[in-house]
Amino acid sequence: MAFNIAIDGPAGAGKSTIAKLVAKKLSYIYVDTGAMYRAMALYFLRKGIAPQDEKAVSAACDEITVTLSCESGEQQVYLNGENVNGLIRTEEVGKATSIVSAYAKVREKLTQLQREMAQTTDLIMDGRDIGTCVLPQAQVKIYLTASVETRGKRRFLELQEKGTGCRLETICQDIKNRDEQDMNRKLSPLRQAEDAVLVDSSFLTIEQVVERILEIVEEKE
Repeated sequence: MAFNIAIDGPAGAGKSTIAKLVAKKLSYIYVDTGAMYRAMALYFLRKGIAPQDEKAVSAACDEITVTLSCESGEQQVYLNGENVNGLIRTEEVGKATSIVSAYAKVREKLTQLQREMAQTTDLIMDGRDIGTCVLPQAQVKIYLTASVETRGKRRFLELQEKGTGCRLETICQDIKNRDEQDMNRKLSPLRQAEDAVLVDSSFLTIEQVVERILEIVEEKE
């Protein structure tokens, strides 16, 4: 039976960074579900479909194919055959993703693929509802979080390094808004699974978070 690790948590908590490192340590496959939703959001934006238009978004889902591949040790995301890794991490796509990921049709399409992968593969998957909805039978569930201020500063520094102009106050407010959307959506809201272990990374280094999760995995194996 495949061994699955589910990591959930709010935007900017470092889920993807941590999940990739843990996957490498354990030689597991890393599945970035957020990137899959971002690819779908990118498609809708390109088509001029407003994220708020659930009917139009749902109708367009059948036009989309999202696939993952591992190339040179890195996950690559393909949208209808096009590698979109470098296009899905913008603020615009992130905001659209938070909206469209709440729609049943969008979630249904990607959840099926994710569950099929988990049945036969030792993997670590991160997102908003992995432990509560996508992989409720995962052997290890982690709820990774950090304060709004910590997440805002991380994002601020990341954008500064890329030469992107930004204001810390604006970023923190965007994060608060994203949390509100994710935690209060009707379908699969962001919440900590009852059997998930809470890990707060506000005052921990990346290495310390990785070690903590590896300890949790070792206890379950």
